[in-house]
Amino acid sequence: MFQTRSRLALVGATALSAAVLSACGGGGGSDASPSTPVSTLGTLAVSMTDAPACGFDAVNVTVSKVRVHRSEGASELDTGWTDITVNPAKKINLLNLSNGVLEALGQTSLEAGRYTQLRLVLDSNGNTVVPTAGKTEQPLETPSGIQSGIKLVGNVEVTAGQKTDVVLDFDACKSVLTRGKGSYALKPVVKVVPATLNGISGVVSTALLGRSVQVSAQQNGQIVSATTPNPSTGEFVLSRLAPGNYDVVITANDSAASVVAGVPVASTSSTTVLSTSAAPILLAPGATGSIGGTVTTTPASLDAAYVSAKQSFAAGPTVTIKYQGADLASGAYTIASLPVTAPQFATYTSTLPLAFSASTAAPSGKYRVEAAATGYVTKSVDNVDISVANQSNVNFALSR
Repeated sequence: MFQTRSRLALVGATALSAAVLSACGGGGGSDASPSTPVSTLGTLAVSMTDAPACGFDAVNVTVSKVRVHRSEGASELDTGWTDITVNPAKKINLLNLSNGVLEALGQTSLEAGRYTQLRLVLDSNGNTVVPTAGKTEQPLETPSGIQSGIKLVGNVEVTAGQKTDVVLDFDACKSVLTRGKGSYALKPVVKVVPATLNGISGVVSTALLGRSVQVSAQQNGQIVSATTPNPSTGEFVLSRLAPGNYDVVITANDSAASVVAGVPVASTSSTTVLSTSAAPILLAPGATGSIGGTVTTTPASLDAAYVSAKQSFAAGPTVTIKYQGADLASGAYTIASLPVTAPQFATYTSTLPLAFSASTAAPSGKYRVEAAATGYVTKSVDNVDISVANQSNVNFALSR
């Protein structure tokens, strides 16, 4: 299992699986010497997918190579690296890779065995964002510390005569943060997900499209996977999920949230359907508000802090309705378009359509607000109420 091990990324749960994937981009160096028998060689192929971005029409990253090594502790200057070089470097709009879409980065031959470190290397130029409000492409500050590659460590087995696929899920929403007014910085959040397409699918009403609809699969109030529906059809897929039960949260501007509890994903190849185009999910209309404040850390940190607005259901789950990264310069945050109207709730059943009803357990407009940063103790404030007025002074002081 791979996890991001850079101070510039959050830790994410990860997984691997094998599948057939077409190659793209330039070939790389091989871990095998010229004398290595062909019978001992396997193939490693790498591709990229994305979770949705918050408040952007485009998030562009320029990938120059992917590196792989047998040793978890190897530095970028050590010998033994095998490179998958993307030549020329590929500028990828991450927002085109939602709903399970993949962008192939390339493949290389490797001597069969276990490899415990992978690095995604971005070009220092060509990383940009297009804010939804601004509509103008802006440079995305890429820290020099990640030019050696976004470090992922774990175990991947390359088998002789077979292809092993690695899929990198680059979370654009968590990875792009403001750094002062009009400036944006990249704090990469990447995890490795199964290559086999499975998960949870459904359709939201086309009447909701254009209202910033987001769909997430969660466990214990933590977002595991998120996506945006197809902008024409309303179809969505929460893909490449580990088998287990999930709570699905659907939000849109000027709407109450809808929550489906206990959605099962039976296997790495099965997909659970929540709704169809004949009976799509339509969110209830509702007013919205906002929660804001500042997050400070002691000692001061260059890492990202995230603030989540959560709601709980009696004899049911706690879920994150929305979250926002704090500004890297000031620590300020605003979670906008939070529903004031009580969420609609349904427990999963295979009999469709699902029956939603307004929840009385999650009070209208009341949230548990939680602030977290890597290496710091998480703090929270209960019963933050936006039913009468927006709350702009919910502040957090995080310490180790």
